[in-house]
Amino acid sequence: MGSASGYSNGAGVNRYFRVCLVLTLCSPLTTPAPTHNGPVAPADPQALLAATPPMGWNSWDSYGTTINEAQFKSNAQWLAKHLKSAGWQYAVVDMEWFVTNPRPEGNSKDSKFSLDEYGRYTPAVNRFPSAANGAGFKPIADYLHSLGLKFGIHILRGIPKEAVEKNLPIDGSPYHAADGANRTDLCPWNPDNFGSDPSKPEAQAYYDSIARLYASWGVDLIKADCISSRPYKGDDIRMLREALRKTGRPILLSLSPGAAPIEKTEEMRKYAQMWRISDDVWDLWHSDVDYPQGLGDQFPRIAKWASLSQPGHWPDADMLPLGYLGPAPGWGKARQTRLSHDEQRTFFTLWSIFRSPLMMGGDLPSSDAWTTSLLTNAEVIAVDQHSSGAHPVITSDKVVAWVSRSSTSNLQYLGIFNIAADIQTLHYSWKDLGFDSAKYKIRDLWEHQDQGAVSSVDVTIPSHGVALYAVSPSSTAGGGLE
Repeated sequence: MGSASGYSNGAGVNRYFRVCLVLTLCSPLTTPAPTHNGPVAPADPQALLAATPPMGWNSWDSYGTTINEAQFKSNAQWLAKHLKSAGWQYAVVDMEWFVTNPRPEGNSKDSKFSLDEYGRYTPAVNRFPSAANGAGFKPIADYLHSLGLKFGIHILRGIPKEAVEKNLPIDGSPYHAADGANRTDLCPWNPDNFGSDPSKPEAQAYYDSIARLYASWGVDLIKADCISSRPYKGDDIRMLREALRKTGRPILLSLSPGAAPIEKTEEMRKYAQMWRISDDVWDLWHSDVDYPQGLGDQFPRIAKWASLSQPGHWPDADMLPLGYLGPAPGWGKARQTRLSHDEQRTFFTLWSIFRSPLMMGGDLPSSDAWTTSLLTNAEVIAVDQHSSGAHPVITSDKVVAWVSRSSTSNLQYLGIFNIAADIQTLHYSWKDLGFDSAKYKIRDLWEHQDQGAVSSVDVTIPSHGVALYAVSPSSTAGGGLE
């Protein structure tokens, strides 16, 4: 399907087409999702959380478990100033914000914890000074809401071991922590908590108590970990969602890690808004081990899950390890992402046409102009936020092509990915790509260039690069995907 030709490495993709001189403007606008600024206001029970894939920033890829208040606020400020207008709205403190002696990779057996008298984790005051005197994360959540952003935190399923060993009381109940714990149920990669015992009311009472606390802080998103894989914990997912429902606050529930079991899709839809489809994806093309995974490894997983996305419920392909991964990333040493510019465009395009949640991982204040332009491309973001029917039409060991439809216009989208190690020069008729007309108008969404009406797609794509087009009828007669 392709043959190599001379190529000079550069930021752009050399594209050429058999073009009739008919130009079209087909630039869909993306509308940022509304923000929630209230403290603990009751939600409309019919309101749909995450009607479009959530977009935001998560601290893990740049700070591991070490982030502090000043660093988090700096990223939130940058998010509000540079990305909010493009639809990015969540800022999430990832793992072990309650550890007073954190290590970047987390999961340390000598961690020291900050808990309240009811056995609930509280922000480590030596890292988050505004949490002093029982304030918790409310000052930071209030600050984010003042910026028009939403605030998220990471938690682990179960009950803190320290709370169980001290048998601390469970807030708002006659119960104690030890009665709701299963001491034989341990997260295989994190030692902080015991599992819960879903057969006992004490377990639900504990989840209720932490949900009330998080709602009182003004939390908008909870990323619950060690819950959707290794092993899958359906009872904990159910109890956590029930606890969040009781607060009356609209709190998005994200499940981690992956790979979540695809046969549990209906159950996860019932309780959660997003769930991970793989282990952590970092800044490499391919991995031969379970952790980490690489960008190229996601193509078959994404194809398997694509038909299962729906408003309010999103399979999550993981965070975007783009830009500067530092000063203390959750894996490896501080670095600029090792993905090339072409690979970063492929990353963003694949996530967008799949309609994955978009959670940036790089340190935002360190972003250069190129990274900022990648994250604020409204035409590509529209593919993620406002399309449907995404599916692959070509899959080989060298090329993968996907198509989808805009949900706000007559546009269709076409992404052609070169997954090979060398440059590919490709030619496709529209029929090859699943379209039923002989000619379409196309627009390059990365280069922001109209290409007019073409009877075939002829494109040269560098190794691990992508071409992404908006496709529209060449006349009012119509035409579209078969």
